[in-house]
Parts: sequence; C-alpha cells; structure tokens
Amino acid sequence: MPEGLRLGWGRLAAYGLPGLPLAALGVPLYVYLPAFYADDIGLGLTAVGAILLAARLIDVVADPVIGALSDHWTTRFGRRRPWLVVAAPLACLALWMLFMPPAGAGNLYLFVWSALLYLAWTILQLPYTAWGAELSDDYHERSRIAGVREALVIAGTLTAIALPPALLGASAGRAPSLGLLAEILVVVLPASIVIAVLAVPEPPYRPSHGVDWRAGTALLMRNAPFRRLIVAYLMNGVANGLPATLFLVFVSDLLQLPDQAGLLLFTYFLAGVAGVPVWLAISRWLGKHRTWVAAMLWASIAFCWAPLLGAGDFWPYLALCLLSGLALGADLALPASIQADVVDVDTAAGGGQRTGLYFALWAMATKLALALAVGIAFPLLDLAGFRAGQANEPPALLALALLYGGLPVLFKLAACALIWRFPLDAAAQADLRQRIDSATG
Repeated sequence: MPEGLRLGWGRLAAYGLPGLPLAALGVPLYVYLPAFYADDIGLGLTAVGAILLAARLIDVVADPVIGALSDHWTTRFGRRRPWLVVAAPLACLALWMLFMPPAGAGNLYLFVWSALLYLAWTILQLPYTAWGAELSDDYHERSRIAGVREALVIAGTLTAIALPPALLGASAGRAPSLGLLAEILVVVLPASIVIAVLAVPEPPYRPSHGVDWRAGTALLMRNAPFRRLIVAYLMNGVANGLPATLFLVFVSDLLQLPDQAGLLLFTYFLAGVAGVPVWLAISRWLGKHRTWVAAMLWASIAFCWAPLLGAGDFWPYLALCLLSGLALGADLALPASIQADVVDVDTAAGGGQRTGLYFALWAMATKLALALAVGIAFPLLDLAGFRAGQANEPPALLALALLYGGLPVLFKLAACALIWRFPLDAAAQADLRQRIDSATG
C-alpha cells in the first residue's frame, strides 16, 4: 500500500479477522491447559511446566526458518497468504488432539501435540503479522492496522472466556470447556483465514538483491533499535506471561474466588478493547515508544498491589483487572507497529525486505518469554511447597502472590528503561522510507 494511503475499514477488518480465533486458541492454551494437564489429567505442576517449556524451546527453532522462507518464496498468490492456508488444517488437528485427550494421555502425549500445535501456530502467525507490517509504509497507519488486528485478538480472548460458561453453565469444568472451544475453533479458524486471503491482497513485492547470510547477520546485529526492542520485548513478555500462567491458581487458591474467574478475566480483556483507541490517539501525540512506556508504567502501578490481596478480595482485584486491562491494548498494538519501523532500518541499510525474518526473531522472544514464565513459576511454586487446590501455608501463598504480582512489575520496569530513549520516531521513520524508496526507484 503506498505511503499515506489508509486501508479501507472493510479490508482492515478482513485482515484482522484471523486474529480472533488465534486469540481464542491462545486463552485455553496458556491459561487453562497447564492447570488442566497438571490437575485434571494428574501430570503435576513440575512435569507440565517442564514439558511445555521443552515444546516451546523446540518450536523456537522453527521461527527463523519459517520467517526466512516466507520472505523468499514468492508465488502468484503472494509471499505470506499461502502459509496461512497450509497451516490451518495442521493447527486444527493439533488443537483437537490436545484439548480433547483420550484416557491415559501422559507426558509424551502432551509433548507431541503441544509441540505440533506450537509449530502450526508459528506457520500461521509469522506470515500473518509480517503481512500486516507490509500493508503500509506510514508510521501511524501501521499502528492503526496493528490496533484493529489486536482489538480483534482481544475480542477473540473475550469470546473464549465467555462462551464456555454461557453455553455450558458457570460451573463447567476445564475438560468440557476445552472440548467446546475445540469444536468451535476447527470451524472458525479456517473460515476466517479464507475470508482474509480472498479479501485482502498483498502489497506488491519489491525484489531487491539483499545480502548473503553472513552480511545479513552482520546487518542485523548492527541494528541498534532491533537489539533494544527485542530485549525489552522479552522482558515485557515475561512480565505478561507470569500472571497469565498463574491467573487461575491465584484466583482460586489465594483469593478463593474460583467461580469469579471468568468475570475477572472478561473485565480485564474488555478494558483492553476499550483502551486500544485511547492509546492509539495518545501515540499520535507522544509517539509510539513513549506511549508504550506509559502503558507499561500504568500496568505496573496497578499490578504492584496484587501481593497485598487476600482471600475474598473480589472488588479490589476487579479494580486491578480493570486498570491493568486498560494498558493491554497498547501492549499488543504498539510494539507490533514499532517492529515494522525497525525492519525499515534493516531495509535502508541494504538487507532487503526481510520482514518475515525480523518478526520471527520477535516471535522467538515472545515464545521464550512465555516458556520462561511457565518454567519459572511452576517449579518455584513447587519448591515453596505450594499445592494447587489444597490448603497452603502463608509462605507458599506469599510465593504465589510475589510471582503473580511482584516479579512482573520488575520485568516491566526494566523494559521501560530500555524503551524510553528508543531512537525511532515519526520523523526518523519517514527519513528511512525516503531512503528506501530512493534506493528501489
């Protein structure tokens, strides 16, 4: 799409549509599934944490491969869209097996199907986000595209939270809820991809000579905004992954409000949807990177009170969910937009159009962060003597509270320190685009 041209709302919505089922898949995968296999299946916290960490680390190897292939394989249907079509059936098979395990499913079963689902997710997500980054060259339009996609992502999250209790009853267990979501996702995920692929053309590919892998690696390592952003991305990812992993345990065992978990999650994500247009408007005045810092600080101020909560503190925790949820829209949309600007640094330096590779590296950071969150949280809880669903001593509950609400704040503050002086603003990005356009004619 030429610089400065806005994508029509119809095509913008069609592009963002696959984000809805992808997010609806993410909720059970990251929130419900660990507790389901640990408690309901009986594998235990430590085993589930180790298995999911191993599956994620193996999947990380696929990221740069898929990213690079989607950069270099060009078909008459585009570079990005064919990957989505190929990956959808694989994702549907894996999620069906993982969410509806047979009797006797054990450690190997969890590892094989979680690793396959993570791989299918990679084949979907990397070309999909790279496609969005390439739909516009404009600094603020990139935020609009990412904002609509991430708003639909949050809407998908809300749907995954609300549907099981709405259709199965408030007391529905994890197994029926996972089964219901599997039945819906195997229909909605492929349908949304078909709509996006047919409705949204890819922008014209501008071939360039690029560089070989040695020179390309050297360019990547000299990309200072990339280095700064990926470390901050990792820090913020761990900060977000810890409470996501521990949410159900925190609400059930510390707050002792298991029946309110759906409402609390729904409040958090609904606030996230409401916050998207607010943060996008602020970013036009403050710039994308400093708006992201403001959102992370806002979330930290809200979350630092979590370790002070105790049994029955419904209203204080509801307020925490509302306030921290408002920051979610910025946390999802703005880094994705900044990533596209960082790719321009590489392109202007002669690296070619390597959007897929760069987004693969950020995906690796995201997956590593989530894997670290699971790998850190569950073993440390086990070490502290915490037992889910049982009576726990105060030291074990304190460990849960600090892992849920204390440690994430420290990670977010580290990310803020890295991003506050980020060098790419609207003027710098416009200069990069002029250099790129001049070089490509």
